[in-house]
Amino acid sequence: MSEVQAVPVSTHLWCGLFAPRVLCIVKKQIFLESVMSLLSLQNLAMGFKDRTLFHHINLKLEPGERLALIGANGCGKTTLLRLITGEYAPEEGQVVLGKHVRLGYAAQETQAEAAPQEAPRTVYEEALSVFAPLLALEQELETLAAQLQDETHPLHKNLLHRQADAHEAFEREGGRTFRARTKSLLTGLGFGLEAQAQPVQILSGGQKVKLRLGRLLLAGADLLLLDEPTNHLDIAACAWLEGYLQSYAGAVILVSHDRWFLDRVATKTALMRHGGLTIFAGGYAASLAQIKTQAALDRRRYENQMAEIRRIEGIIAQQKRFNQERNYVTIASKEKQIARLRAALVEPPPNPKELRFRFPEAAAAGNEVLRLRGLSKSFGEKPLFREVEALLEKGDRAFILGANGCGKTTLLKLLQRKLQPESGWFSWGANVRPGFYDQELSDVRGKKTVLDEVWDAFRTMTQTEVRTLLGHFLFSGDDVHKSVETLSGGERARVALLKLLLSGANVLVLDEPTNHLDIPSREALETALAQFDGTILCVSHDRYFISKLATKVFALRRDGLVFCGATYEEYAAQTAAQGTQPVTPKSPTACREPQDAPALPQEAKNAYQRRKQAQVAAVKQKQALRVCEAQIARLEQTQQTLRAQLANPANAADYERLLRLTEELHACEDELLRAMEEWEALLT
Repeated sequence: MSEVQAVPVSTHLWCGLFAPRVLCIVKKQIFLESVMSLLSLQNLAMGFKDRTLFHHINLKLEPGERLALIGANGCGKTTLLRLITGEYAPEEGQVVLGKHVRLGYAAQETQAEAAPQEAPRTVYEEALSVFAPLLALEQELETLAAQLQDETHPLHKNLLHRQADAHEAFEREGGRTFRARTKSLLTGLGFGLEAQAQPVQILSGGQKVKLRLGRLLLAGADLLLLDEPTNHLDIAACAWLEGYLQSYAGAVILVSHDRWFLDRVATKTALMRHGGLTIFAGGYAASLAQIKTQAALDRRRYENQMAEIRRIEGIIAQQKRFNQERNYVTIASKEKQIARLRAALVEPPPNPKELRFRFPEAAAAGNEVLRLRGLSKSFGEKPLFREVEALLEKGDRAFILGANGCGKTTLLKLLQRKLQPESGWFSWGANVRPGFYDQELSDVRGKKTVLDEVWDAFRTMTQTEVRTLLGHFLFSGDDVHKSVETLSGGERARVALLKLLLSGANVLVLDEPTNHLDIPSREALETALAQFDGTILCVSHDRYFISKLATKVFALRRDGLVFCGATYEEYAAQTAAQGTQPVTPKSPTACREPQDAPALPQEAKNAYQRRKQAQVAAVKQKQALRVCEAQIARLEQTQQTLRAQLANPANAADYERLLRLTEELHACEDELLRAMEEWEALLT
């Protein structure tokens, strides 16, 4: 007989930054503890008000499994994590945790809680406080050692026994290594020795979130729930976290839009869509291929079933025209057959609306787009960078990478003239129209409606034109009358992208453009930027995004801007071979005065050839897309014609014609599916 019981907090560890939170998870013992999964979700359903988020969610998680939870913004991923922690109660079903499973949850937040502590702690002390029992044992061992120096102590023998027991417990719980592990983990998350000595109170919100993540990883949970864990991590810290989780002995559920991270960490992927959960093997890329294949199979199965129903309906129509008694026996049989087919018919759900757009053709500009010469900037006594030199040329897609706090955003603000350099200069080339996108989305704030926010900036457009464009950016119906201040981060990002698209810029300067976007929107942005024939200068920590687009990669350091290759893979190889910062000669595109420019070194010649080849490939891709789209349009027209002929009662009596039309339709659909796959491949 099953039993429902409340599990006390001691068996479930939910680590906040400064104090443990009390939670209670309902557990139902339905099978032997020796074979119980770490986590089991059974027929879980959840919704808010009149909206159902999901239903019939079933999932089991075993030690060593790392599950990536993906889906569009608002589909219920974070809600599912909160159901597992017990913060929310499900409408139906239950969450079952294995006995003695310790649960760790890192919520997606931008600010850490205020510290309820008497005296300020350093970053290292705050992280070390996770090991409070070990610290207490360490203190007890020191006290016992001092007492044992007095051999005349009346309880000397008892003290010896107590010291032996305490020492054994200290060793068993990792007392010899917990301090080294703490320092190593903090270093991996980007807290150097100097940063570890800083008071927690002076940390930024993002640094406090990183510290919370560090405490969580140190706490020894059996099941980790991580909601956007890479949001405040630079590339080096993301890579470190990947390695940590790959060797993690427990189980992990990840909610993340970082596709590079998911590909390297996840052992399986769960897609939350249409109120359900579908699980695929492997990381994001592997699951994406399986999702597309499954969708094509489901659509083909549905179309075949519908074709069969139409064929039988044609037979019924023919039998009715014969109007004989035996014909009505056949009609009744065929109607029952149709009823069985319709009962088993599963129509594939419609694809969710996705962001799709294309930047207009960029206005012509000179080959030299942007020249930086000797730019330096400090804040107070803290130098950010000095002697930054680079040349951005027409058609470049240049990315600036670097650790958090190295000055990447500051450099872009200098180019926007929001800040002034301490020394050096920069100049835009002839006919250059730069357009800026900042990660704070400062250009999309206030109490205007979404419609007015865009329309006020581009008054030459009609309201209908603005509403049509907003529809392409997923603002339809009453959504256009939402106040900007009530929008989510992803919605504000889409408004900012639309304003950038309408600006007519031929040089795009982007600061973390993927930060607020879900995976489908990131892919739409990648496609639009890949087709953009202007120039791009971008700061990003999204490695998948960089790998797709980059033609030049720079690393920003205190002593300048260092060229690290034409692709992210070249940058990563340099980083791996030479440490956390690639050390290379000055960029081959480093700025020089025009009158004394020497011949280009071989690296620059190679980069030029690669850029030209990329431009030729882009032209060929556009031509292939046009041919493919024309073929798809022709096949879709043929498909509609054949379906109309099959549905025509006049053809129902001609079995040979019906058979030929059905075969032609299947062949057309096969060709259309191949054309669609070719079109998708060209887009990516």
